[in-house]
Amino acid sequence: MMLMRTDPFRDLDRLTQQILGTTARPAVMPMDAWREEDRFVVEFDLPGVNADSLDLDVDKNTLTVHAERTALNENQEMVAAERPRGVFSRQLFLGENLDADKIEASYEAGVLRLTIPVAEKARPRKIEISSNGHSEQKAVNA
Repeated sequence: MMLMRTDPFRDLDRLTQQILGTTARPAVMPMDAWREEDRFVVEFDLPGVNADSLDLDVDKNTLTVHAERTALNENQEMVAAERPRGVFSRQLFLGENLDADKIEASYEAGVLRLTIPVAEKARPRKIEISSNGHSEQKAVNA
C-alpha cells in the first residue's frame, strides 16, 4: 500500500497553470483531431503566430509541435494583455498504425493543419481463404 499526501490548493494551482498558463510557460495550444477515411487530421489554433516560428519534429512515434508568439513591445503601456506569449509546445503520440513518414502540414489563417495517413499495414485488405480446394476472397479487417 502506498500513502499519498495531497494538497488541494497545490493541485488547484497546478490545474490553473495547466489551463491558463503562466508567462514563463504559456497554456497549451487548443487542438481538434478526427479521422477522414484513411488519414487523421489534426488542427491547432495558433492565432497571431508567425509561420516562421512553427517547428514540427517526429522522433520515433512522437510528434512535437513548437510555436512562438512574440513578446509585446515593452515600451507600450498595455491596457490589457490577456493572450499568452512565448513558446508553446505540444506532443502527440502516434500509434504504430500511422505513417509518420508521410505527415503533411499547412498553416493558414492561424490554424496549423496536419494530415497523418494510416499506414498501409493497418488498412483493411482482402485475405484469400481456401476451403475444399476452392478459394474465395472475404474482407477481413486487420
